[in-house]
Amino acid sequence: MKKIAVMLSAALAASVVFANSWDGVLLKGRTDKDNPVGYKSGEQIVFTLVASEVPAELENAGYMVDWKRTGDDGKVESGKVPFKSGEVCKVTTKLCIPGFVRLEAYVVDANGKKVVRDKTAPGAPKWQRFLKDVFFDGGAGVDVDKIGRFTPEPKDFDEWWAKQKQLLAAVPLKATRKEVKTSHGVAIYELYIDCYGPRPVSGYLFIPKGAEPKSCKARCGFQGYGFYKQGCPEWAAATCKARNEIFLEINAHGYELGREQSYYDEFGKGIHPEGYTYAFSPDENAKPETAYFRFMALRVLRALEYVKSLPEWNGKDLVAEGGSQGGLQTVWAAGLDPDVSLARPSITWGCNFSATEPGGRLHGNWFVKYAPGLEYFDAISHIARAKCPVEIPRAGLGDYVCPPSGQAALFNAIKTPKSILWVQGSQHGLVPPQPNQTYKIGDFDSTGGESKSQSASSDVK
Repeated sequence: MKKIAVMLSAALAASVVFANSWDGVLLKGRTDKDNPVGYKSGEQIVFTLVASEVPAELENAGYMVDWKRTGDDGKVESGKVPFKSGEVCKVTTKLCIPGFVRLEAYVVDANGKKVVRDKTAPGAPKWQRFLKDVFFDGGAGVDVDKIGRFTPEPKDFDEWWAKQKQLLAAVPLKATRKEVKTSHGVAIYELYIDCYGPRPVSGYLFIPKGAEPKSCKARCGFQGYGFYKQGCPEWAAATCKARNEIFLEINAHGYELGREQSYYDEFGKGIHPEGYTYAFSPDENAKPETAYFRFMALRVLRALEYVKSLPEWNGKDLVAEGGSQGGLQTVWAAGLDPDVSLARPSITWGCNFSATEPGGRLHGNWFVKYAPGLEYFDAISHIARAKCPVEIPRAGLGDYVCPPSGQAALFNAIKTPKSILWVQGSQHGLVPPQPNQTYKIGDFDSTGGESKSQSASSDVK
């Protein structure tokens, strides 16, 4: 995450800040098909870029839209067009292999420097505080149903994981919990669970007060990348009460809860081997036994095991959910524990680790360098073993931390009822303001059961 922050700082240093003039200006895009992942090999793809909320003083003022087309085929195209309100331009391209085209477009000044909003403007909406540049980053998919695992999975994949489960089972399921608060009639606990490996499971547990035995659904939440202090997600109490639901949110590392910031700073240093941030060391990832993901995954399994041991759990409803790294953990949960009844992995990290190798697929600058041990943790293999429905709430067509080719491979590997929502212009941490082009594919909706759904919406015509 620090690397991403440095990259953003460097980008902003090269930009020109305009006080308030660009606040509220949006550059959006869509494809000529309502389904942006519905193209065939060699078929023409047309992107339309549209600018909205443009003040009069920015019209015909010499600004340009600088666009670049990249893709899984390795080809690069670029161009510049004058910036204006309404339809700015159309960009036409194609792709002749199964994969994705990416289109990036930035508003620049006469010197080619990106313009940025004043993210501190009074009353600035949440998206503006994140969306500093005036840009579009999206794409289109071609023959996406043919995208699969980039390299074969290890032949001993199941055997290796069976061994890990045996090691975990040898550690007694022992937990300590301390009630720290009651909210909306729900008891909130600090929780630690013994686990195989260097650290326990740690997180916050929510149980409705006075719940009868076998009366509650259960949900486990997993967090994104980082080693920040885990705050108590007290907001979850109202949901737990309304749903009569047990909720457990764990951090990925098993560190102590409620400590001073210096503790987490030192903890972070301790999991950065040889100058790498955690889980990024090629030496550690050479073998699955030494990969940082190994004990992270075992903590996921132990957390599920503990929730299933609670007398209040109804014995059937067990949801796993999370985004990014939390999406990867969710996929491990679904693939390794047949008792998971629904998985909701969003913008899932770790799909096709090997696709970052030369000759692979398009990716961003923040990725784990491939090493053979990563194959045992790849989301594609794990989701193929899931026994439950899988709902993917978001896959970003401009997300190259968790590239769309990986999200397509993940979706294609699912053998159970499933759905995925493709979001145009969505980067990893950004969902463009609505309305926006989206497209849902699949046969499952967790809010209303199975529904042969395939729907689209857009405001950019």
